[in-house]
Amino acid sequence: MSTLSKEYLLLFNAVTDTERALSQLRDALLDAQRQAEELFLEEEPDPPDES
Repeated sequence: MSTLSKEYLLLFNAVTDTERALSQLRDALLDAQRQAEELFLEEEPDPPDES
């Protein structure tokens, strides 16, 4: 088995780290979306205009 070059290892690790960070950001965005939906559903509806 051949040895991987330093450049390849550097790039592979950067891609892996970025993929992990993007996954964490996705989870944070999904959590914020869930919280926003819960807040929206908890709001009392505005009474209808009687014009």
